[in-house]
Amino acid sequence: MKNQTPILLSILVGLFLLASSSLYVVDQRQQAILFQLGEVVDVKTSPGLYFKIPVAQNVRYFDSRILTMDTAEPERFITSEKKNVLVDLFVKWRIVDVKQYYVSVRGDEILAQTRLSQTVNSSLRDEFGNRTVHDVVSGERDKIMEIMRQKADADARKIGVEVVDVRLKRVDLPQEVSESVYRRMEAERKRVANELRSTGAAESEKIRADADRQREVILAEAYRQAQEIKGSGDAKATAIYAAAFQPNPEFYAFYRSLEAYKQSFKDRTDMLVLEPSSEFFKYLKSAGRAAK
Repeated sequence: MKNQTPILLSILVGLFLLASSSLYVVDQRQQAILFQLGEVVDVKTSPGLYFKIPVAQNVRYFDSRILTMDTAEPERFITSEKKNVLVDLFVKWRIVDVKQYYVSVRGDEILAQTRLSQTVNSSLRDEFGNRTVHDVVSGERDKIMEIMRQKADADARKIGVEVVDVRLKRVDLPQEVSESVYRRMEAERKRVANELRSTGAAESEKIRADADRQREVILAEAYRQAQEIKGSGDAKATAIYAAAFQPNPEFYAFYRSLEAYKQSFKDRTDMLVLEPSSEFFKYLKSAGRAAK
């Protein structure tokens, strides 16, 4: 009995290994192809536990998730204006027919991405060749991406692949072209700035001229009002003087003469050139006669 124990253990181990090699698991992230002597005999697209014939059959797994193809370096394309642009893009794709995928590209992801890259680049050359730089940069960018996705997807179906999305990450001008474009942009901005400065200077002069005109109008109006007030005051003063001195006109005339003498000889340097018989000296003469 003791001699049979190792044999039983060997049989159990062999059965376990045979059973384990007869089973394989496909999870929700995978698809599987079952091969028998190198020929495809079954395709598993649903997750689960499956059986196979040990040794005679083998399984190969493929990723069913969305994969990304990203360009390592920007590609150069020519627009309808014969200008070069550098385009950086990425493609989202996944396997939808794993058997066709294996038959077409031997299940090689690099070969599949090469095929997708060729299709996308060909579509881009066609689309960019019919559009201007403005269109490819902003004007029709979404439309271009959708057209490229449709064209790439139609070709990718032939190898069992679906193109989910195509995106242009960046569209730039080459360095030598960018410098000239930047210079033109700088010149254009300077021109616009100069126009704005000229317009501002003209508006400034217009506002300043209008302000000066209003100032002159205000000063003239103020002067007119001041003269009117002054004239009214002088008229009232004259009327008061007349009312005050009307009872004695001779005294009023004498008082006015004294005021004139006072104003005329206010300073020692004042000098009058008059005839001795002038009316101005009327009261001085009369004062001299009165003294005699």
